[in-house]
Amino acid sequence: MTKVKLEKVVDIRLEPSQEVADLVDKMYAAGGFMGRHLAEAGMIYRDMLEDKKCIKFLSFPAALIATGTRGVIVDMIKKDMVDVIITASGALDHDLARSWGDYYHGSFDLDDVKLHRMGYHRLGNLLVPLDEYGPAIEKRLQPWLEELYSHGRRSLGTEELCTLLGRLADDEGSLLYWAQKKRVPIFVPGPMDGAVGSQLWLFANKHSDFQIDVVRDEKRLADIVFDSKRAGALVMGGGISKHHTLWWAQFKGGLDYACYITTATEYDGSLSGAQVKEAVSWGKVRERAKKTNLLADVTTVLPFIASYALTRARR
Repeated sequence: MTKVKLEKVVDIRLEPSQEVADLVDKMYAAGGFMGRHLAEAGMIYRDMLEDKKCIKFLSFPAALIATGTRGVIVDMIKKDMVDVIITASGALDHDLARSWGDYYHGSFDLDDVKLHRMGYHRLGNLLVPLDEYGPAIEKRLQPWLEELYSHGRRSLGTEELCTLLGRLADDEGSLLYWAQKKRVPIFVPGPMDGAVGSQLWLFANKHSDFQIDVVRDEKRLADIVFDSKRAGALVMGGGISKHHTLWWAQFKGGLDYACYITTATEYDGSLSGAQVKEAVSWGKVRERAKKTNLLADVTTVLPFIASYALTRARR
């Protein structure tokens, strides 16, 4: 591998496409198994965009931001297709690391012992250079946190943290950069579970009065949810991001629009695999909501869903 020139991960750009929209409509008409559900997801997301009184939530796990699908999500923010983001701490890690360095194509079948000795982390079939990840984040975040602290910052909610990190990233390919530029709040309910979280912990060990205030985030989420007329969510993957989105939706009677995209199964009772119909029993999705459950890898279907909604929505 040392003699092979690695291929960089490149972000996908989102554009309206009549050809894609026509194809998705044909998939709906064809009545194919998950093809039909893909089309339903695109149509429901289109309806969310057309509903001016609907708050549009986007939730996703961290790994997506390590892939070129990050570009689709960034363009969804740029094109006003998202109002609120709920994600995992690692999304911040990958966004910053890719703003300051490169990730590379790999394979699921590589020798992980060799990769470890060569200084690469393997994320599925992607390669993350060790030096571009943890050490790079530590090198930039510690002095940055010291500067914030010197200006009197003793407590940050994750929404505020993400806004400030977006300015630090200063990269037009960055999710954090565009979210702060378009004033799309990002909430991270599990902020310590990642490289950025580790740096926050390390900094707090040197400054005992510094803290991440997640309760502040919950107050903001409460305001957003209770001030909304209707709410919809494009829920990609599972975990804490999915659960937190649904958890808040139940306090307003449930989502009016819900699209799940997951590869997880429901037989083990996990939240990640729970289908959208199960959320109805919890009051997290309304009984008469427009909803669908798409069993697919997000990297294979999101470009089609987003492009369809962008092309078909009357805005």
